[in-house]
Amino acid sequence: MKKISHLLFLCLLALPSMGQYSNDTIALSKIYEEVLLHGTCYDELRHLCKKIGHRVAGSQSAQNAIDWGKTRLLELGADTSYLMPVDVPKWSRGNMEYGKVHMGNGKEIQIPIAALGGSVASTLKGKIVMVNSVQELESVDPKKIKGKIVFINKPLDAALINTGAAYGSGGETRWKGPKLAESKGAIGCLTRSLTLADDQFPHTGATEATNIPAAALSAYHSKWLSDALKSDTDIEFEYHLECSNGGRVQQANVIAEIKGSVYPNEIITIGGHLDSWDIGEGAHDDGTGCVQSMEVIRTLRALDYKPKRTIRVVLFINEEFGNDGGITYAKKTVEQGDRHLAAIESDGGGFSPRGFSTQSPDARYEQWVQWLPLFEPYNLHSFKRGWSGVDIGPLKNDEVALFALNVDNQRYFDYHHTANDIFENVNKRELQLGAASMTALVYLIDQHFSPLP
Repeated sequence: MKKISHLLFLCLLALPSMGQYSNDTIALSKIYEEVLLHGTCYDELRHLCKKIGHRVAGSQSAQNAIDWGKTRLLELGADTSYLMPVDVPKWSRGNMEYGKVHMGNGKEIQIPIAALGGSVASTLKGKIVMVNSVQELESVDPKKIKGKIVFINKPLDAALINTGAAYGSGGETRWKGPKLAESKGAIGCLTRSLTLADDQFPHTGATEATNIPAAALSAYHSKWLSDALKSDTDIEFEYHLECSNGGRVQQANVIAEIKGSVYPNEIITIGGHLDSWDIGEGAHDDGTGCVQSMEVIRTLRALDYKPKRTIRVVLFINEEFGNDGGITYAKKTVEQGDRHLAAIESDGGGFSPRGFSTQSPDARYEQWVQWLPLFEPYNLHSFKRGWSGVDIGPLKNDEVALFALNVDNQRYFDYHHTANDIFENVNKRELQLGAASMTALVYLIDQHFSPLP
């Protein structure tokens, strides 16, 4: 009987006490109230998008954002703010791009296109060979492709509720397709945009380096061209790209910290990527993740919270063109002996938060799930093991707990990598709720995760 009672006592000790729950409930309420009533993240995003604009890696506008972030984080209450040098590619879209369809009857129809990141410059015209997937392209006889423009017309899977999964499974169209088309003798490649939206915005994004021009068509025009090719086999496509590849240059991750008061060598990193594509303002991708992370610092200071661990914000550079910022950060922090207790990334857009996914060691996962009822009043309900993010992914090891802020992502790929990814398409309250949720998770990790061994 004594043995059973002792075991029960130990089990009760492993659970948060009612007092702990009471204190945490009050703390989370104060966090959400502070962000919703006094948060500045929406204003930070307005400045980033409207005063600085797009931030393609290697550009002057990206450098302007880096300089702004370093200064602004100090103003928001960080103890220190500094730059971590990162080598990034310098690719430019140029000043003009256009696509034109030449019908068999002589009619010409101009349609919008977007050069894929890494594409070369060219002006060319040629017959079109349409395929419905990368797999179909792999099986096509090169004789049918040589000297022609390949059009890969694969829509995303609309049956998948998780639009991120649809994007992931369709990504090879953009990444692998142009290089594969080149290997089979194509003179150019067109890809269908990676979106479920039926609009006329072409979506850009990085592609594997090729020596042929590569560009995306909108979902609307991809369907239109596909239908036209079924009845007019004499169609030709003409396109003009002015891209340039300028090698590599040095930019930086922006890093800011509030030093921990008890375990200063245990780090909780939060962040998003500061770079964006160059045909919009990089609002949802990923200005929102950056300003939400900055809001964590501001909120903790406003509440006069003194963290046990060091809270570190990282605004990563060049997620879009190869994750140089995330890879460099992981490498440099290992070299300098940093130990990460946890890392949280926001890179799903500034939509309503739904919960978190995690890549965590079992012991950390078991600690984490005890807190989930605390999030229920804030409509956070999606908690699961799963992907944590590109930027923090290189930190993965046996002791760090990685988290991604999960949002309602049904509209994210309407804006992602398009000219429509602008400040006006971000909802203030949804953005603030995401920032508050990240701050709440930082607080709970700081308060309740057991120390690193």
